Amino acid sequence: MTVKESRTRARRTATKTKLDLAAIGEGRRRVIIEAVEPTIDGGRYPVKRIIGDTLTVSCDLFADGHDEVTAVVRHRPVGSKSWHEAPMRMLVNDRWEGQFTLTSIGRHEFQIVAWIDRFATWVHQLEKRLAAGQDVRVDLQIGAMLVGEAARQASGADAAVLHVAEAALMAGDIDTAFAGEIHSLVAVHLPRRFATESEVYPITVERERARFSAWYELFPRSTADEPGRHGTFRDVIKRLPYIAELGFDVLYLPPIHPIGYTFRKGKNNSLTAGPNDPGSPWAIGNADGGHMSIHPELGTLDDFRALVTEAQKYGIEIALDIAFQCSPDHPYVREHPEWFRARPDGTIQYAENPPKKYQDIYPFDFESDDWQGLWQELRRIFEFWIEQGVRIFRVDNPHTKSFRFWDWCLNSLKSSYPDLIFLSEAFTRPKVMYHLAKIGFTQSYTYYTWRTTKHELTSYLLELNSRPVSDFFIPNFWPNTPDILTPQFYTGQRAVFMTRAAMAATLTASWGIYGPAYELMEHVPVAGREEYIDNEKYEIRYWNLNAPHSLRHYIAQLNRIRREHPALQRNDTLRFHRVDIDFHEHEWLLAYSKTSTDGQDIILVVVNLDPERTHRGWVQVPLAEWNLNGVFQAHDLLSDARYPWSGEFNYVELSPAAPVHIFCIRRLRRDERGFEYFA
Repeated sequence: MTVKESRTRARRTATKTKLDLAAIGEGRRRVIIEAVEPTIDGGRYPVKRIIGDTLTVSCDLFADGHDEVTAVVRHRPVGSKSWHEAPMRMLVNDRWEGQFTLTSIGRHEFQIVAWIDRFATWVHQLEKRLAAGQDVRVDLQIGAMLVGEAARQASGADAAVLHVAEAALMAGDIDTAFAGEIHSLVAVHLPRRFATESEVYPITVERERARFSAWYELFPRSTADEPGRHGTFRDVIKRLPYIAELGFDVLYLPPIHPIGYTFRKGKNNSLTAGPNDPGSPWAIGNADGGHMSIHPELGTLDDFRALVTEAQKYGIEIALDIAFQCSPDHPYVREHPEWFRARPDGTIQYAENPPKKYQDIYPFDFESDDWQGLWQELRRIFEFWIEQGVRIFRVDNPHTKSFRFWDWCLNSLKSSYPDLIFLSEAFTRPKVMYHLAKIGFTQSYTYYTWRTTKHELTSYLLELNSRPVSDFFIPNFWPNTPDILTPQFYTGQRAVFMTRAAMAATLTASWGIYGPAYELMEHVPVAGREEYIDNEKYEIRYWNLNAPHSLRHYIAQLNRIRREHPALQRNDTLRFHRVDIDFHEHEWLLAYSKTSTDGQDIILVVVNLDPERTHRGWVQVPLAEWNLNGVFQAHDLLSDARYPWSGEFNYVELSPAAPVHIFCIRRLRRDERGFEYFA
């Protein structure tokens, strides 16, 4: 190789090295940030929290050498130009933690910033040199330079204090230099040279009802106060006092749109409809309109708005079902045939789940060439009902529609309307349900309906309340729906209805029932299927709300207890307790507790899972954790009975007639006059 060739190669190598170093960025950043929590899939999806929550952020954080490190977690609403900062502190083994409170709903973001703290490092080294009796004159000059650098970044009183400290250090007067708020002022004003910034991680902050809510589902057409008449929105308005009495704050209505005639289903899902059969509300659309129209027999759009307004007076929000599918008579079928999948014989592919066939429903084709037009129209449906005052939507079978559509649609809507709540009706595989929660659905139906044994319930709740699931998935427990009547109800035993409602209402902060079927203990299924016979999906029903066997007062009591006790308004403190019988774990008695964030409200629930026999056992209470000493009281909020308890294990007995205890654990108090009471 000639000298010229060698020089050319050297220049090329140097150029390539410069390019490589440019890609690195600022190479003098010495702090490493790893293992940031909470994040979902490395920050691809947002962590969910509720307004007022304190978000705890942690990470592994360290640097080379022995210099002191300082870190903050900074946060802001998306779109804001300024950050708010909260300090981080080291816990153990280079694990750091910081906290901040989320004060507004919508999309937020956080980032960790860490740097070598030059002043703290100097102070630490100065203290060691002083303790060793070393000459620190040069060290004081170094400190003066750092304080002076901070002073030049400050102004007003801060700058004056820092300049005094700078002069004192130059003069060797350590006491004067450290007399003021020198540490905090330097921390604020000394530039953070070569700071390391983590990735920016997203947060979705929801309103309180996203976590704590009680849903009641009814069919408006079955709300008439006399048999044989089609119910209206005005009838639903008359039903509002009853729903408020039950204690529900969300009234969920199945689709309220015109119902198709072609292939209309008859009673009990028969293929042939009679002349008076109303059809399924999920077969949406006819000549009267589609997804942005009202079924004429329910009333008008003004009637619907009146319902929304009147419900608000009772503290109730109206939730609408959004089902993205059409009857063969829907205007979309005629106006946009490209949005549906055509079969080789020229017909449109109807919905089916072999051997089930749903000829009265056409699904949208999300692989349509006009997918953009389809997406925009479906989003417009949400916007139309938002304009009518609706802020909560239950979405039918979202797992059968495009995930990318939901990601775009829900998040674009929430950027304009951050108070929206979307409940996902996706009874499907766990990872699919979790993905829907990640991409924008606020709450989700769950497998609770099919979890019946102590082991099944315990394992499932531990999964839902463990990270990372608890950081993005908000469960909503329903013991029944119009589509689901599970086998435990088939005997019609009152104890089953009581325990399933109580567990749904207390294991999670959000729950719901399909009524009046639930409180009236409807329990007869279609042969061979987990569905109600004489199902309201296919016929109009008349309900006697004053039936003597109704559970209305019991359900109202459950919801009242939930409202009065903060412990039941969140999920993150749930824990299960051992119940012993003859020194073995009791398989029929399920015990669990929740506590408020301040630890003052303690709720302990014990449930008899056997609807036929009385069971007795000894429930374990965490005395130290709950700060219980001597005698304390277990106040049953259902029966109002009060039991003096003491020690770690305490006796419980539950019969089929009274299968649930909801205890409020009260500590013994004494006041200045010598009175003793439990609080």
